[in-house]
Amino acid sequence: MSDTESRFQFACAPVSWGVEDYPGPAWQQPYETILDEMIAGGYTGTELGPYGYFPTDAQILRPVLQRKKLAMLSSFVPVALADASSSATVIEHIRKVGKLLADLDAPFIVLADAETGLRQSLAGRVPADGSSSLKAADFRAIAKLIAEAVRVSADFGLELVFHPHVGTFIETPRETEQLFDSLSGVNVGLCLDTGHCYYGGGDPIAEAEKYKRLLKYVHIKDINQSVLNSSTQKHLNFGAAVEAGVFTQIGEGCIDFPSFFRTLVKNNYSGWLVVEQDVKYGATTIPPAESMKASLTYLKGAVQKLP
Repeated sequence: MSDTESRFQFACAPVSWGVEDYPGPAWQQPYETILDEMIAGGYTGTELGPYGYFPTDAQILRPVLQRKKLAMLSSFVPVALADASSSATVIEHIRKVGKLLADLDAPFIVLADAETGLRQSLAGRVPADGSSSLKAADFRAIAKLIAEAVRVSADFGLELVFHPHVGTFIETPRETEQLFDSLSGVNVGLCLDTGHCYYGGGDPIAEAEKYKRLLKYVHIKDINQSVLNSSTQKHLNFGAAVEAGVFTQIGEGCIDFPSFFRTLVKNNYSGWLVVEQDVKYGATTIPPAESMKASLTYLKGAVQKLP
């Protein structure tokens, strides 16, 4: 294995099996079956997924992960950042998730704004004039909340990273920049999601370069350009675009992963890459296990070709 290949480790997440943030039919899938399919695909790590899908008792979950030789990395935690009345609930939820992650020796907690109906309807089409975006006062309030979330996460030995996400108030490159400007002096890193970045009008390569000092964690997704174009033209909301297949098997979309990896290597990023394909449960034409295995085969091949 070359130095470049050893720089990266690949993980997966339940979202690629359609396990969404709230209970639904996808939650009926046995979690150990999903873990076994991750392992069969060649992955060595997993995210927790939404709190409550995996067992929330570390005494139950830890032996399963150890037996399967899977590292637990993080949990994706969407919270309504702009709702001042939810601050106490947000912090309590982070404490609950943080304790479980700490008990499982995970290194990160991934924070994101929660999706809203307004922003879901504007997915990929956020007005550049800022009319549907947060204002300066909102960002100041959010910065205080995230600073508190960082402190709580640190109490559990976790590093907090923020994930810009389609369908939320932190979607576009401009909104991401406004957020991190407001967080100056706060020890929070960036979780760059290649698919959400592109969907939101960004260039994953440029964002990786711009935030190279803050980039601590990476989600790997690919985009079907024709589905994205159609979704934008039809004004589909984010959920409908996902169901239509806007996220595709890695390597079959429009994101330039060889250039993205070269940027990561140039900037000395090393660590975990979490490979994901957001899907609607029951709407996939290729079984998730097959798609995720093929995605990893492509990614490893791309990394092996790097200088």
